[in-house]
Amino acid sequence: MRVTVIGGSGHIGSFLVPRLVRAGHEVTTISRGTSRPYIDSPEWQQVNQVTADRQQEDRDGTFGDRVAGLKPDAVVDLVCFTLESAASLVQRLRGEVGHLLHCGSVWRYGQSLKLPIREGSGSAAAPFGEYGIEKNRIAAMLREETARGGLATTSLHPGHIVGPGWHPIGPLGNLDPAVWHQISAGRPLRVPGSGAELMHHVHADDVAQAFELAIARREAAAGEDFNIVAPTALTVRGYADIASAWFGHAAVLETVSWERFREDTAKEYAESSWGHLYRSQCFSIGKASSVLGYAPRYEPEQAIFESIQWLVDHEQLHVARPLGVPAG
Repeated sequence: MRVTVIGGSGHIGSFLVPRLVRAGHEVTTISRGTSRPYIDSPEWQQVNQVTADRQQEDRDGTFGDRVAGLKPDAVVDLVCFTLESAASLVQRLRGEVGHLLHCGSVWRYGQSLKLPIREGSGSAAAPFGEYGIEKNRIAAMLREETARGGLATTSLHPGHIVGPGWHPIGPLGNLDPAVWHQISAGRPLRVPGSGAELMHHVHADDVAQAFELAIARREAAAGEDFNIVAPTALTVRGYADIASAWFGHAAVLETVSWERFREDTAKEYAESSWGHLYRSQCFSIGKASSVLGYAPRYEPEQAIFESIQWLVDHEQLHVARPLGVPAG
C-alpha cells in the first residue's frame, strides 16, 4: 500500500514511518525538512521524503494537490491544527484516496466528569482553548464526512506524548526542566491543587502502533475516533513519588494554592500546569483495543523514564543525582 505521512519526522512519525516500511508499505513523508527523525532507523533509506511548507501551501490552496499528486492509498495527517485546513484536504482527497487518518488530541475533551473518559460517552465537559476546540471540530467533521458516504476517515487522539528526544510533561503538568532538578535533589516541590489530579501519557511508539493498526483495519476504523493512551494514568503525587524513587529518595511535596503557585512560577509553565491539572483526565482504551487490537507496550512511568534517561544521557537535562533503575 502507498502511504503518505504528513509531518513524518516528528514525535509520532519518527516511530510510525519505520513501522510502515517494515510492514511492507511504500512510504512517502511530507515535512518542512527542518528536522531529522528523533530515532535513526535504517528504514528511512527506503522512504521518499518530500519537502513542503504546509502552512504556506494551505494559504495558496495547493497543499491538497500536492498530497493527491502522490497517488496514496492512505494518508496520515500528523500536523493539522485547524478545521479549515482539515476540510480543505478532505475535499481534495475525496474520491481519490482510500483512507485519511488524522492525529487529534485528548484535549478535544474538557475537564473530566466521569472516569475513565470514553469516546462519545459525555464523560468529559466541552473542550476549551483554541487547540482543543479545533481538534474536536476536526474530529466531528471527519466522522460526519464518512457517515454521509464521503471519504473514509479515522481520528486518533493521543494523550501526552512521551519518547526519547524531547521533554515529557512533568509531575506538575508542565515542561519546566527545573522540576526535574528539584526532584533529583530531593528538594521540596510545590504542588498546586490537591495532588490527586490526573495526567494520561502515552509513548510515541504506542501511538504509532495505533496508526499502523488503523491503516491495516480500514473497514473497522472508518468513521471512528479513538483514545490512544497508556494503560494507566498518573496522579500528580504518584508521578512525583515514582520519579523521586528513580533518584533514590522519597518525594518531598508541599501543597500550595494556585495563587501561590503562579507567583513562584513562570507564566508559561503556570498556564501549562493549570491546563493539564484542571482537565485531570484519564481515558479508556477499550474501544481502540477491541476495534483495532491496540495493545500499548509502555506504562506511563516506563515511557517517561526512557525520555528522562535519553535527555540526561545527551546532556539536555541536568539533574542532581544519577538516575537509578526504575522499580518493576
